[in-house]
Order: sequence, then C-alpha cells, then structure tokens
Amino acid sequence: MKALRSPVALLVPLLLAVSPAARGGDPPEREFTLGLLQKELRAGMDQAAVAEALGSPNLVTRGADGRESWVYDKVASEVRVKGTTVTGGGGAMGPIGPAVWLGFSGARHRDERVVSTQRTLTVVIRFDAAGRVDTFAFHASRF
Repeated sequence: MKALRSPVALLVPLLLAVSPAARGGDPPEREFTLGLLQKELRAGMDQAAVAEALGSPNLVTRGADGRESWVYDKVASEVRVKGTTVTGGGGAMGPIGPAVWLGFSGARHRDERVVSTQRTLTVVIRFDAAGRVDTFAFHASRF
C-alpha cells in the first residue's frame, strides 16, 4: 500500500532549504572603516553599487542643481578598564608572613581606571546628474 504524504510534510524540507540557516546563515556584518571606503568606493559607481558596498546612508539630500548627496555618519565607542585587582588569600602562610597575610585574608584592593574612546567617521558622497559618484570626502576623528 502506498503511503500518502501530507502537504506539510512536503513543504517543511523546502522551507528548510531556503532558510538563512540552510544557506550558511546571514552574511557577517562588515565594519564601516576608512579602509572599507578606500577599497570599495570609486568615482563613476552608480547608486546601487554604492548602497551594496556601504549600506544605506544616514542622510540623503538634494542640492539646488537636483543632484543627490549621501551622508554616512558612524560613531564607535570603546571602553577599557586598566589596572589591577588584588584579592587576599586566606591561607595560614603568605609571601609576607602569617600575621600580615591573615590580616589581608578576604580583602580586595582595586587600582582601576576606565578609559573611554570615541571614533567618528563621516563620509559625504556627491552624485552627478546620471546618479554616479562624482566626488566624495571623509573626516575621521578620535577623542
């Protein structure tokens, strides 16, 4: 006797085959850096190629002449903790001797400093009347 398959049983393998997990997952995000700009952005590129290479701009403007400008404005923050933390032991004999070591048993000493850095990268791309990259400029800062 021939077994009947339900439509759901036939659909599940098809859905799994086209899912992002089956294709190896979503593509990894690329970090927006000056190196990426220098590698990907060229005069004469059309807007679709720019969007594919750099993603969506933060701002799109149109000048009095009708030409578009795209602005990419990226900010990255980095926080690091520098310093040392010393925690007492609790054994009967320490490197300085039993009396001093027992006095520090369970004590904590922190000498830490938080260092925060911010980086900005602003890119302005101007397109010609045909929608191709005419000029571009960038400004990078760290503070």
